[in-house]
Amino acid sequence: MTALPQAPVCELDIAYEGLAPTATADFHRDGFVHLSGVLSAETIAEYEPTITSEVIRLNTQHLPLAERDTYGKAFLQVTNLWRESKKVKRLVFSRRLAGIAATLLGVHAVRLYHDQALYKEPGGGITPWHADQYYWPLSSDRCLTIWLPLQKTPLDMGPLAYARSSHNFSHGRDLPISDESEARLKEALAEQDFEDVVEPFALGDAGFHRGWTFHHAGPNHGTMPRRVMTVIYMDADIRVAEPTNRQRAADRGFMPDTEIGHVPRTPLNPVLYDARTT
Repeated sequence: MTALPQAPVCELDIAYEGLAPTATADFHRDGFVHLSGVLSAETIAEYEPTITSEVIRLNTQHLPLAERDTYGKAFLQVTNLWRESKKVKRLVFSRRLAGIAATLLGVHAVRLYHDQALYKEPGGGITPWHADQYYWPLSSDRCLTIWLPLQKTPLDMGPLAYARSSHNFSHGRDLPISDESEARLKEALAEQDFEDVVEPFALGDAGFHRGWTFHHAGPNHGTMPRRVMTVIYMDADIRVAEPTNRQRAADRGFMPDTEIGHVPRTPLNPVLYDARTT
C-alpha cells in the first residue's frame, strides 16, 4: 500500500531548542531575555505581510507625526489582531512561542492575555520608559510580553531596550507611559545603576520581558517602519485583580465576564501551552 504523503511540520508547532538550562533562573534574575532564531526568516516572511496589511486596515491614528503627543509618535498600535485574521491567530496561538513563555515564567501552562502590533514609523519618536504591568489587573507577576520584530532591527530603528533586573524595583510603578515616566524613570534607573541593555535584533530574534521590567526604545531613524508583533502570555492559574487605576479598569475588557479573584477562563483567554499535555 502506498503511504499517504505527510503534511509538512510547521515551525510554530515545534519546541524552541535555544533555551539554556538556566533560562528560567536567568529570566527571574534579569527580568528579560533576548533570544536568537526564535522564528526562521521563512516563517516571518510568511506572516509579516498579513500582520502589516491588518495594521494598515485597522489603524485609527491618522494625524501627521508632528501633531501627535509623545505616545502617538512612539508607534501605531493595533490590538488583538488574532480576532481579525486566522493567519495571525496561528502565530499568536503558537505552541512554540507559548512554550518559551511558560518555561521562562516557570509555570506549567500559559494563557493568552492579548496581542498588539506596534509599528514605529520612519521618523517616529521614542517609546518612553515604562512597565507593561502598570496596565494589567492581574494577581501576580507571572506574565510576560514577547517582542517579535518582523525585520532586522538595527540600533537606528529603535529596538526595545531593557533595564536589567528592574522588575525588582518598585519605584515608578504608578506611572503610565508618558513624558513623565520617561523623565522620572530615566533618572531613577540611572541613579540605581540599572544597566540599560540596548542591542540590535537580527531577523528571527525575539525579546521576552516580565510585566514589571522597565523598558524603552529609541526613535526610528530608518527609512522603513519598525514592524513588531507583541503577545502577552500569563500564568494559566493567574486571577483577575481589583483594578488600581483607570487603565487597568479598561484592560478588564481583555478578560470579559471574569469576576475579580477568578481565573479568566474565557474564549478570549485560552490555554495555549500546557507542559502536562505534551
